[in-house]
Amino acid sequence: MCGTKVLYREDFELLKREYTLFSKVDPFGDFDLLFGATKLNLRIVDLPIRYRERVYGQTNIQRWRHGVMLLRITVAATLSQKFVA
Repeated sequence: MCGTKVLYREDFELLKREYTLFSKVDPFGDFDLLFGATKLNLRIVDLPIRYRERVYGQTNIQRWRHGVMLLRITVAATLSQKFVA
């Protein structure tokens, strides 16, 4: 979960109205966007990215703290979904 998410304005407005399950616990917003897009049957395309060394400033992401937070949200998100066998 990195990079930029791109949505049509209409889809984003629909997503904001219909799907805000994780908005209070996900500081990055990825879960609402990705799970919401799936629930609304929007097309999701994964584009590979290449990481490079940062040329200025420092990251705001705290690897362990945010990693554990995202892992907890992932577990909660997975448990909240109905799986089709």
